[in-house]
Amino acid sequence: MLQRPRRNRKSPAIRKMVEETIVLPSHLIYPLFLVDGKSKPEAIKSLPGIFRFSIEDLSREVEQCLKLGVAAFVLFPAVSDKLKDRRATYSYSARNFYLKAIATLKKRFPQAVFMSDVAMDPYSSDGHDGLVANGEIVNDETLPILAKMAVAQAEAGIDIIGPSDMMDGRVGYIREALDKSGFTDVSIMSYTAKYASAYYGPFRDALDSAPKSGDKKTYQMNPANKYEALRESMLDEQEGADMLMVKPALCYLDVIHLLKENSVLPIAAYNVSGEYAMLKAAAANGWLNYEQAMNEQLLSIKRAGADIILTYFAKDFAQLYKKQRS
Repeated sequence: MLQRPRRNRKSPAIRKMVEETIVLPSHLIYPLFLVDGKSKPEAIKSLPGIFRFSIEDLSREVEQCLKLGVAAFVLFPAVSDKLKDRRATYSYSARNFYLKAIATLKKRFPQAVFMSDVAMDPYSSDGHDGLVANGEIVNDETLPILAKMAVAQAEAGIDIIGPSDMMDGRVGYIREALDKSGFTDVSIMSYTAKYASAYYGPFRDALDSAPKSGDKKTYQMNPANKYEALRESMLDEQEGADMLMVKPALCYLDVIHLLKENSVLPIAAYNVSGEYAMLKAAAANGWLNYEQAMNEQLLSIKRAGADIILTYFAKDFAQLYKKQRS
C-alpha cells in the first residue's frame, strides 16, 4: 500500500502536527447571569456549575476567567417580576441594575469584551422577545424598543450588542440608532439563525423568562429549515451586522457550515444551556467522561465553521487547557 493514513496518527506529536482544528480559550464567550443586590451566588438547578451572580461576585468570576485566557463574556439579567411591564421600559431605565453592572465591569476590566442581550423577554411581563398586541408579537412596533435598549447598553459601555429577538429588520434599525447616537464603534453580533428549540429550557429557568402564553415559533426559526438561515444571514449582513450567530449549535452544525461557506463575516455559535445540561447530567451519572465529551463538543462546533463559540463550558475548558499545558 502506497497510502497509509495511519502513518499520520502514529504518535501524539505527529497527530498534533497535522491537527486541522484547534479550540482555544480566546475563541470562547462565557455566558454570565446577573442579579440585583448583594446576595451570594445562586446555583441554577438545571445548569449545574452555573450561578446567578451579584455584581461583586460576577466581577470575581470575570477576574478568574481572564487569568485563564477567557476574555469575552455575554451578560444576561435576571429581572424581578415587579420591574417588568408590557413595553419592557426597565430595559433602558437609568435605574436598570444591568446597565449599571455593564458600566462597572467595563471600568474594572477594560481589557475584557462584554456582549449584551437585546430582546424584550427578560423585561417583558408577557415573556416574549417582542411586543405583544392582541395576542400577536408585533414586529415593527418592537423595533424602537430594541433600539432604545441597545443605545442604553452602548452608553453603559458595552462592546458588542447581541440582538436575540429575531424581529425582521432589527439589525438595521439598531445599527442606525447606534450610529445616530455616536456609537459607530459598537459591534453587532446578530442572532442570525436562532431556532425555536427545545434546548433552551435551563436558560429560561435561569432568567425566569419563559413566555406567559403561546410560544416563540412565529419569530424563531423552524428547526426543519436550513436555507432560510442563509436568507437571514444575507439580510443581517446588508443591515450592518459585524458577526453572525447560529443558535443552538450541536443540532445545527450544518447551518454553521452553510453560513461559514457563504459569508466573509465571523461566524459564532451558541452552545446552549440544554446542550451543556445534557452532558453534565450524563457525566454525573458516570455515562460519559466529562472532559473528553466537552472537548469533542467544542471541537465539532469549531470544525463545522464557528470562529466564536458562546458556551457554558468556557471556564471548565480554559482550566483544562491550562492544566494540560502546565
